[in-house]
Amino acid sequence: MKSITEEANLNNKKILLRLDLNVPLVSDKITDTTRIDKILPTLKFLISQNTKIIIISHVGRPKGKVVNELSLRPICKDLEIKLSQNIKLISKDIKEINSKNLFDSDDQKIVMLENLRFYPEEEKNNQKFAKHLATLADIYVNDAFSCSHRSHASIHEITKFLPSFSGLQLNLEVDALKKITSEIKKPITCIIGGSKISTKINIIKNLIPKFNNIIIVGGMANNIIKYMGNNIGKSLQEENSDQIIKEIFSLSETENCKIIYPQDVMVGKDLNEKIK
Repeated sequence: MKSITEEANLNNKKILLRLDLNVPLVSDKITDTTRIDKILPTLKFLISQNTKIIIISHVGRPKGKVVNELSLRPICKDLEIKLSQNIKLISKDIKEINSKNLFDSDDQKIVMLENLRFYPEEEKNNQKFAKHLATLADIYVNDAFSCSHRSHASIHEITKFLPSFSGLQLNLEVDALKKITSEIKKPITCIIGGSKISTKINIIKNLIPKFNNIIIVGGMANNIIKYMGNNIGKSLQEENSDQIIKEIFSLSETENCKIIYPQDVMVGKDLNEKIK
């Protein structure tokens, strides 16, 4: 997709802006605003171009049902403060909304639709749902890089019905990836985490020839610690991962890439007990 900054005529256009606002919430309080802060440049750019912005996003995994604790309301309030803009959260059923009743006045610049994952059609990549979303705007902008691998209606199917562009944050992420693909400069080290090593195996295999060191952290590291003959107790692990780990170490030796994993750990019988 072309960057939204390359679109010459944005004046008074309605922009359907897909963001990843999946921030941690505890009792309606945001405990980490990093994902919100990162998309502010895109919002400020669109405001400066005199556009009407319709924010769509998700929080958590409500599994196609309305879960009040996963409302976007706290995020809407946080954005209002940071942008010094009134932002209306539209809680009405998305499938019953039309473009004419989104904005209350010409002065209103931003509205936000409620959690997309309240609708089962979102994760099913439902064409009808995506087509309806497309009727709300003139242009689609994806600034949700961390969601862009998902075949969801607001990420994948939507692009069939609207002119589609990337946002500023997505562009930054892609530029960063170029540093480990087409513009790689050695020496270079990669830190990779996650819970399942099986879902990362192809990524790791692709990275090994390009990196001097790969540091494996998170739940994946537990599998390696166990593979090396250590007891990991009830710690997060993935079953039947020994063959995958063997492949990783074998390839790393061939490509002269060092695999680094934790050598020291803290242990306890549960998360509340004193650790050693």
